[in-house]
Amino acid sequence: MRIDSVTIREIRLRLKAPFETSFGSISDRKIVLVEVHAGGAAGWGEVTAGEGPFYNSETKDTSWIVLRDYVVPLVLGKNFESPVEIPALLSVIRGHEMSKAALENAVWDIAAQQHGLPLAKLLGGLQPEIACGVSLGIRSTADELIVAIETELAAGYQRIKIKIKPGKDLEFMSAVRKKLPTIQLMVDANSAYKLEDAPHLKKFDDYSLMMIEQPLEWDDIYEHSKLQAMLTTPICLDECIHNLQQTRAALELKACRIMNIKLGRVGGHTEAHRIAEYCQSKGVPVWCGGMLESGIGRAHNIAMSTLPGFTLPGDVSASHRYWNEDIIEPEVEVTPRGTIRVPTAPGIGYRVRRDRVEALTVRSETFSANDRASVLAAQS
Repeated sequence: MRIDSVTIREIRLRLKAPFETSFGSISDRKIVLVEVHAGGAAGWGEVTAGEGPFYNSETKDTSWIVLRDYVVPLVLGKNFESPVEIPALLSVIRGHEMSKAALENAVWDIAAQQHGLPLAKLLGGLQPEIACGVSLGIRSTADELIVAIETELAAGYQRIKIKIKPGKDLEFMSAVRKKLPTIQLMVDANSAYKLEDAPHLKKFDDYSLMMIEQPLEWDDIYEHSKLQAMLTTPICLDECIHNLQQTRAALELKACRIMNIKLGRVGGHTEAHRIAEYCQSKGVPVWCGGMLESGIGRAHNIAMSTLPGFTLPGDVSASHRYWNEDIIEPEVEVTPRGTIRVPTAPGIGYRVRRDRVEALTVRSETFSANDRASVLAAQS
């Protein structure tokens, strides 16, 4: 396929309710979408970076620059046999995995359409439906948290993840376990603790948690290995894993026993597949993490979650949990048994509502291979 044009758009979506983590609270999402045209088809990807450089170093604004000035020029007008060729071409750009992923994932969407297959099938996915968990932001009180958990359990979600930070951890876990002793429960610290907090974190072992996600520094593997040796509860790594090499290092150092794979964080479907395959070979379960995506990012997460090795419920929930109105149709829905049926239409399996995307767009730029060729010809 030849990349004929690329359009990047920034849209604004308001969350139904503020979402609080150890980074802070967010009410509005700035989302950068990437639309690629190739071979008569249009594919969509989503930049999953946050509004500020708090989860990682990428933001919506840095992603716009990197896409416009570096990623798009590298692919525009190029021919590809398969999307798996794209990461090598973009490897000259260090980091900026979320920007790269948005472009690569859009090309995967096109490839699936051209093969007449749902994206999940093209990736090698086997599951007709995926198990869903839910991520709950930090609440003001334990009672408020329990009400939120009971609401999500009633909606069918199979696993509950609660965000924590120092001062809002043990009291909340204790209250949840007292009220709901048998639910699948995990906690996510988003790097809010230090290795010196190990005696405090050891107390988490009393609450039968599935895992503690990323308790220590966002770029650390070594100290997580020290902490894991002190805990009965499995550590799950998130922020500090960006590629297969870091995955290997983490598992060889025994820094974790579970791996969270986020498409944007690892640079797209190609690297996500490599990480999942490696973890499966080592008997390490993986699951799909979420980044408050719109329906486009959510659709890609669903496809990835069908791969072998994704054995734990991921943070892939229904559209209506976050948005009054999504940008795809049909919207993502969760069954009463806490699963999402994998779409069977070619590509990502959902129709992007272009009219709604246009209405939400605050800026956009389109880059055409034909225009670029004309400019280069004139310069020569």
